[in-house]
Amino acid sequence: MNRLRVLLHAIAPGDDPGAIERAYHDISTALAGTPGLLGNELLASTTEPGKFVVMSEWESAEAFRTWEVGSEHRGTTAPLRPYQDRSAGSPFGIYEVAASYSHAPAADGQAAHDPAFPDPVSCGRRTH
Repeated sequence: MNRLRVLLHAIAPGDDPGAIERAYHDISTALAGTPGLLGNELLASTTEPGKFVVMSEWESAEAFRTWEVGSEHRGTTAPLRPYQDRSAGSPFGIYEVAASYSHAPAADGQAAHDPAFPDPVSCGRRTH
């Protein structure tokens, strides 16, 4: 089972540039301990001020979908809903992790390979 990443695109209102960060922190606090949620990050655009992406990482698609259809999903995420960026259609993207590398050196000084995926050499990929 592969991990899942969910991306939510958001735009801060011009009259309240801190709204996204406040909503993100409120939601993140409420989501602590959610089964299957491995973590989340708030990414701020370096080229478009006021644009953000919230990226959450889930242990599986099943874990995400169970939470998504649950009774608390809509209420918990409501603080970000007014800021969703619908300029490209859907404000969401749901992606399964197909491959993963860590470029932080492992104990042996080599690039670390995520053990959740097949050996990169056997997949025709190189680690360095």
